[in-house]
Amino acid sequence: MKILLINGANLNMLGTREPEKYGSKTLQDIETAVIKRGVELNCEIDTYQSNHEGEIVERIQNAKGIYDGILINAGGYTHTSVVIRDAIAAVNIPAVEIHMTNIHAREEFRHTSLLTGVCVGIVAGFGENSYILALEGLTSYLNKGFMS
Repeated sequence: MKILLINGANLNMLGTREPEKYGSKTLQDIETAVIKRGVELNCEIDTYQSNHEGEIVERIQNAKGIYDGILINAGGYTHTSVVIRDAIAAVNIPAVEIHMTNIHAREEFRHTSLLTGVCVGIVAGFGENSYILALEGLTSYLNKGFMS
């Protein structure tokens, strides 16, 4: 099984960016943990991070026919990007939306996700563990063919 992990804008700043909200782990630390868990689940994990919306869209589009699933933490693009939403819908690859914080307990503008409607699931509020939980949920979905 092959999974693409995509991280959006500002997630490259993890470890130093608002550690009271996002913790002290770097994005590389989190990616390493996901890759390690992926090995345990018999998954190959490729990681990608960009601060540029169009580059994220191209990475999603290029995933078709290569990946069985997508894990995505789009960062702030979650709340603004119709084009990332449309790219996920267009490739028809099961995706899970990830948030380290509970977006529904934060500022009102963060309560709306444009991605949720085209994802098979969402994991939010568990810090860096949100990534592992999302991977486990996605692999379970892919292995058992759950309907969303």
